[in-house]
Amino acid sequence: MQDLRLKTLAKTLINYSVELKPGETIYIEIKGKDTLDLGKELITEATLAGGNPIFIYNDASLVRRFLRSANEKQVLELAAWHMELMKKAKAFIGVRGDDNSFDLSDIEPKIHKIYKEHFTKKVHLEQRVKHTRWCVMRYPNYSMATLAETSQEAFEDFYFRVCNLDYSKLSKAMNVLKALMERTDKVRIVSKGTDISFSIKGIPAVKCDGKMNIPDGEVYTAPQKLSVNGVIQYNTPSPRDGNLYNNVRLEFKEGKIVSKSCEGDQEKFHEMFAIDEGALYTGEFAIGVNPHVTKPMKDILFDEKIWGSIHLTPGASYDDASNGNNSSLHWDLVLIQTPEYGGGQLYFDNVLIRDNGEFVHPELKKAFAREALV
Repeated sequence: MQDLRLKTLAKTLINYSVELKPGETIYIEIKGKDTLDLGKELITEATLAGGNPIFIYNDASLVRRFLRSANEKQVLELAAWHMELMKKAKAFIGVRGDDNSFDLSDIEPKIHKIYKEHFTKKVHLEQRVKHTRWCVMRYPNYSMATLAETSQEAFEDFYFRVCNLDYSKLSKAMNVLKALMERTDKVRIVSKGTDISFSIKGIPAVKCDGKMNIPDGEVYTAPQKLSVNGVIQYNTPSPRDGNLYNNVRLEFKEGKIVSKSCEGDQEKFHEMFAIDEGALYTGEFAIGVNPHVTKPMKDILFDEKIWGSIHLTPGASYDDASNGNNSSLHWDLVLIQTPEYGGGQLYFDNVLIRDNGEFVHPELKKAFAREALV
């Protein structure tokens, strides 16, 4: 029996998130066999909207099989083919539902680096992000439920509550936070193992309100590149390139990472920061405000939206909130400041804005009254 929640979600993605117009080409990328039902609904809604869908099945198990035997020339050819498709698209929707989040964990580093440079960076970060209206999302499969440490049924119910949230209502609340961030110079974050400061003066703040990700719920900007000083200890597990990293600790001096540590694969951890000079600087600072997302799920599209969290990101900045840092790396690492995760404070220009994950600034406290948003 068809789940009507899928049809609701597909309508939201096509008509609200990417605002598909008649005659436009939309590139729909589906990863994982469990995503097929949503993929079908997206194709239907895209054609009903008058669009021209291109649809590709491209999950991690297929990429793994390719990268284990491909040479550099073959990787470049695959990336070039995807680039041609992306250049035709005015909109992009990516549905991620791989069966195994660690499928790429043992790919030979040299070929994996080439794949990330030409496919992840050039096709997606440079072409898709800059030249399409895009939205990327996860799908509630068994693998995600397992990572979230919950039952499949409970996870699906949670997923649809989060993804079918009234994002237009959340967007209005974000206007207040966006305006305050754009008036702010100095940010200070204090938590267990963390005391870090930086300036966001003059850099735009951008609302993430269901247009680029589902689920959504963050407002981001970027630190002035050389302004970051102090130490941050992230308390959220972070999957990356098929590996899981815990307790990532970064120490900054004049914007640059001068010390780093984690629990996880040490060789691959240090390789990420050695990929280029920009990997040692930050490219994003964001505040999570989704009222339904309250604990880590080992999936960054959810975890970076956690209510009461921040993420301070090593690597590239976005063009719409640029601090001039360029890198092949963009690693969203999350610090939760709610009492369950050790608490903490967020200050703007020496004024306490959020305490233990709850806004205390009068304007923000009113705008983000949780009972009005859920």
